[in-house]
Amino acid sequence: MRRYLVVANQTLSGQPLLTRLKSLADDGPVSLFVVVPATPPPHPGAWTHGEAHKIAEQRLATALDAFRALGVAEVDGCVGSQRPMDAIKDALRGREIDEIVISTLPAGVSRWMHQDLPHRVARWFELPVSHVIGEAERVAV
Repeated sequence: MRRYLVVANQTLSGQPLLTRLKSLADDGPVSLFVVVPATPPPHPGAWTHGEAHKIAEQRLATALDAFRALGVAEVDGCVGSQRPMDAIKDALRGREIDEIVISTLPAGVSRWMHQDLPHRVARWFELPVSHVIGEAERVAV
């Protein structure tokens, strides 16, 4: 069984990521561990860490159900640090992963792409990294 770490926030339940994960599941049994960094949304106004965490929890719950519906053998996940590298490091602790799937917004608007996250993750953790580009979900608080 192939084991994947999925890293996403605003694009977590978007069609591009669902399509990628469905493709993986169609190739054979897969196990997914999903980490949602609790990054505050880039909307005007002040956001607290608690609000960002609540949004991440809601997205995670919705996504886990959607991923199970794709026929994924094993699915679990957690909300992680607002810093994606820290969230990934924590999620990898004690887990064996074959590949990391990172879903971001397009380069022009993605903070993660400004940080060159997919390349940094591949170098730092020495694991294959797939990058999926999606669109932002609406935030409901």
